[in-house]
Amino acid sequence: MATVQKERLLQFRGQDLCDRDGDKLGTIDEIYLDAETNEPEWALVNTGLFGTKSTFVPLRDATEADGKLRVAFDKQTIKDAPKVDPNGQLSQREEAELYRHYGMGYSEARSDAELPESGADRRFDREDADRERSRTGTDQAMTRSEEELRVGTTERETGRARLRKYVVTDEVEQTVPVQREEVRLEREPISDGNRDAAMSGPDLSEAKHDVMLHAEEPVAEKRVVPKERVRLDKDAVTEERTVSEQVRREELDVEGDVDREDR
Repeated sequence: MATVQKERLLQFRGQDLCDRDGDKLGTIDEIYLDAETNEPEWALVNTGLFGTKSTFVPLRDATEADGKLRVAFDKQTIKDAPKVDPNGQLSQREEAELYRHYGMGYSEARSDAELPESGADRRFDREDADRERSRTGTDQAMTRSEEELRVGTTERETGRARLRKYVVTDEVEQTVPVQREEVRLEREPISDGNRDAAMSGPDLSEAKHDVMLHAEEPVAEKRVVPKERVRLDKDAVTEERTVSEQVRREELDVEGDVDREDR
């Protein structure tokens, strides 16, 4: 991916900015130009849950992919960047601090970065009206502002569950009664009742008589039997989470000959 030229970079105002991995960082609010080269140097990105945070991101080596502007830094590095007041111009001190954070070389000879003329006009019209009125003497009041924390929720994937079945082999033992036949020798004395049968053969002879013996043996048979229906379902569990964030507020201090009671 080729480096994006100035004219194309300036067209990305109001569009999404992505990190080097293609993850969305936020919306580009403004693009700051180098005061010496007049080239785009910083993007001011609105981040946070409701776009309430403003973060400066270097545009050095920025590229375009799938119609989105992608910078050369990861999301965590950008998230941890020093917070600088986007007042229309970066001082050398602020710019040096940002350069150190992003691991880029910085020279004290560099001029401050500032908004292009049209962008500066819009920002001062929107944010500095009270200061301008105070300086011109048309309004002697000073506006005190505070940051307010708004907390909401966003949904993200935390894991996956999969139901699968597989075959295991168990050893099953069952006891079954079995029968077998055994030979028992019976002797019967000669009597009037069996005399004829006993005398029906020769007086002396050799003979043999076979008896067939039987025995039962265990036989196992298996069949598949459905037991139950199993499925995965989801339950929504609500719990309390505490969100901790720093918010800034403006305080007023009076200097000069003012009665203590009025202070």
